[in-house]
Amino acid sequence: QVQLVESGGGLVQPGGSLRLSCAASGSIFSINAMGWYRQAPGKQRELVARISSGGSTNYADSVKGRFTISRDNAKNTVYLQMSSLKPEDTAVYYCNGDISNGNYNGRYWGQGTQVTVSS
Repeated sequence: QVQLVESGGGLVQPGGSLRLSCAASGSIFSINAMGWYRQAPGKQRELVARISSGGSTNYADSVKGRFTISRDNAKNTVYLQMSSLKPEDTAVYYCNGDISNGNYNGRYWGQGTQVTVSS
């Protein structure tokens, strides 16, 4: 089994910063791309940022210049550094990873972590 566990969410004032972490564990042979998505109340889940195994990144236009995705392959962990946060960034943030156990390639999701931007 593979598990992804997020941490680092919370309440922050507009203009503040937060750093999310997501650690993968279990029967892992290799991890390809990893990413962060978010879902606000009443809205569909949307891509925030993704990073390939080689470090190539892509971002949603709404977070470019404010958010930075990175990964530590030795720790099977992906991070999302969020700065200049806005109320519209409020959502549940989910990480995912394209992970192989050597026999099966699957996309796995974490349970989500709440980020609330409010004064």
